Amino acid sequence: MELVSFRTPGLGDQTYLLTHQGKGILVDPQRDIDRFLDAAAERDVDVRFVLETHLHNDYVSGAVQVARRTGAELVLPAAAAPAYRHTAAFHLEDIKADNLTLRPIHTPGHTPEHTSYLVLIDGEPVAVFSGGSLLVASAGRPDLLGPARARTLARLQYGSLHRLAGLPRAVALYPTHGEGSFCTTTGAGRYASTIGDEIDDNPLLGIADQEDFADRLLAEPMPIPAFYQYMGPANIHGGEPMPTVDVPEATATDLPTDDATQLVDIRPRHAQSAGLVPGSVGIELTDDFGSWAGWLLPYGAPIVLIADADTDVTEAVVQLARINIDAVGAVYRPAPADPLGPGYELLDREAFQLRLAQPDAQLLDVRMPNERAKAAWPGAVERFLADLVTHGIPTELDPRRPVLVACGSGRRAAIAASLLVRAGYRVAVLDGAGVADLTTTD
Repeated sequence: MELVSFRTPGLGDQTYLLTHQGKGILVDPQRDIDRFLDAAAERDVDVRFVLETHLHNDYVSGAVQVARRTGAELVLPAAAAPAYRHTAAFHLEDIKADNLTLRPIHTPGHTPEHTSYLVLIDGEPVAVFSGGSLLVASAGRPDLLGPARARTLARLQYGSLHRLAGLPRAVALYPTHGEGSFCTTTGAGRYASTIGDEIDDNPLLGIADQEDFADRLLAEPMPIPAFYQYMGPANIHGGEPMPTVDVPEATATDLPTDDATQLVDIRPRHAQSAGLVPGSVGIELTDDFGSWAGWLLPYGAPIVLIADADTDVTEAVVQLARINIDAVGAVYRPAPADPLGPGYELLDREAFQLRLAQPDAQLLDVRMPNERAKAAWPGAVERFLADLVTHGIPTELDPRRPVLVACGSGRRAAIAASLLVRAGYRVAVLDGAGVADLTTTD
């Protein structure tokens, strides 16, 4: 048996290809399926099954497209009831292919239909794909379907974790969600484990009471990315194939002037700081570009990307396509002579602290509420980055005074800076980490 894992860092997820005697099992694939099919072809493996542990909230699945391309049997939880043909996985009803057996285990909690898959070879359990149920040192969130159902799902998650913990200790654990995913309740650790290690080390399995467990899962809810609401419906209908990644080039005179088209600057933040295209939002192209774009931009709006000559525009298009945003119409690469609007200052910690000491300084903290609770910055105006879009710029900020923006690394602060610059503010960004003791003169 060989296990190939495909990490998608920006989503905090893993897809798995398990191979055994020329047969392959693909688990929870994203929409960009060529990377999985290429890996199977390199190993001369026939993809026999495509498994979905649940209807995903954080990306568009590629499972239907894999099944169509390969002829693999598409398996989904029975209660998922998607709008396409599939094999329904019922609790403990084995699915067999020669000496390889898939045993569905109903593990509701992350979603009601959620199902894990125990893999047996020659009748011996060897691995379990746990999706968004039991994670490494954590568990899948129960609140993504809304607060009204969150506590019920949290109670169900308690039973599901203990159901999986009843498997043999040596069984390998392969969850879909992990570090960096907004589908986890706490900071998930490694990307794989064993049942025995989780029994010994997962703090959630040490909680004996179901209600205490639910309290723990719901105690510090993280924000839910805005694009999540569109993923479930897309996955019920199966999702469309990946769009083309070829994007036409545009010039400065080609840039649209309508409010509907989103100008998205994916250049490194040091380039953005030197000047932004008026009206643009700066979201530097890193692993989580797609997630932040899906969270902050009007979903489905036409997009023009702004890039440097060496920016990997294909990567940006793929990240957007994973969350069903296919509206990238063009890319504009500013020439040295092209006029740009104001940018923002990038300051290291020492310079930022000196600027905070000025009498006209005002600090904007764009971290999440749970981050602020652990290390508050006295005197700061607090507004999580995504709330700058939904709730607007805080009225406490004086537009006549410079705004100093900070987060935990400079990533979110730089995005926030572009929003503030677009609104006419003068902005400086703390570029880096180590900001636990920031203070203002207020």
